[in-house]
Amino acid sequence: MIGFYTLFYKELLRFWKVSFQTLLAPILSSMLYLLIFSHVLETRIQVYQGVAYTTFLIPGLVMMTALQNAFANSSSSLIQSKISGNLVFILLSPLSYLEIFLAYVCASVVRAIIVGLGVYGATLMLFDTPMAHPLWALLFAFTGSLLLGSLGIIAGIWSDKFDQLAAFQNFIILPLTFLSGVFYSIHSLPAIWQHLSHLNPFFYIVDGLRYGFLGVSDISPYLSLSVVVLFSGAVSWLTLWMLKAGYKIRH
Repeated sequence: MIGFYTLFYKELLRFWKVSFQTLLAPILSSMLYLLIFSHVLETRIQVYQGVAYTTFLIPGLVMMTALQNAFANSSSSLIQSKISGNLVFILLSPLSYLEIFLAYVCASVVRAIIVGLGVYGATLMLFDTPMAHPLWALLFAFTGSLLLGSLGIIAGIWSDKFDQLAAFQNFIILPLTFLSGVFYSIHSLPAIWQHLSHLNPFFYIVDGLRYGFLGVSDISPYLSLSVVVLFSGAVSWLTLWMLKAGYKIRH
């Protein structure tokens, strides 16, 4: 597994060397969201009985930031390697497609967890932030980051230039994260939009993490976990197939 460890270490260094951009900037953006929404809506909205709106909002922001960074890590690394031409050195090395997959995904999960913990730590300094079920929260954070890290690899393989990657992020990832219940409960939506929200896999990730934080959620955490694991497995299988076939990287 020396090849896996080497590539994994390289991917960690890649985002750590520019940590102001990859780690601190997302944390700052999330805190700005939190401060603005809590100031404007804290006294006007109560989603769950006995739960302040700011408390409701925190797990959603933590998960949204973690998901976006998991996707950005693997997708940006691959597209940069393709455009600069140094992806050939990874392909020429005796690395299996499984080792390449694990290295990129594990680095994405690490970045997502660091950013998520950073946002959570920052909220602790300003608000009373509960953690009802830490293991549930960690489980959803890990599986959600795994799903987005795999999607990032797919986007990086599919894209031939930064414009295509930006389109993938702006028209697929960004809408799905913002419409996943980060800022609201789906029960506040009209019936048709509630049904459509259940088709969004990101909703189950956010709702599951919110259960880990608050002990309450819109749907059963067991159902959410089943859906997230199913989607993560399907996307991981597709990613492995693309790497093994050499789709748009070897041929």
